[in-house]
Amino acid sequence: MSNPASDVIAVLAEPSRRRILDLLKDGERPVGELVDELGLTQPAVSKHLRVLREAGLVEARVDAQRRLYRIRPEPLAELDAWLASYRRLWSASLDRLDRHLEEGTS
Repeated sequence: MSNPASDVIAVLAEPSRRRILDLLKDGERPVGELVDELGLTQPAVSKHLRVLREAGLVEARVDAQRRLYRIRPEPLAELDAWLASYRRLWSASLDRLDRHLEEGTS
């Protein structure tokens, strides 16, 4: 059974898609600029953008002859909320390690 967090994780498993999001985190960009930055072909970038768009991670708007892409933060917020419970586990483990190390130096 699929859930939104696992769908986002599956889409982001591909390194080029993560690189696209990294490029878009500072604002929207046209496809041509993404192609130049990534060093991939235009069809390859368009394919990755389509997957990201279908997953709801990016959206596009048309500006004259260009298509500009930007991040949609909602799916990332859902992933962050799902990870929150695991973050508490990591934090608790690190706290125990910290206490253990402090006891060893006392």
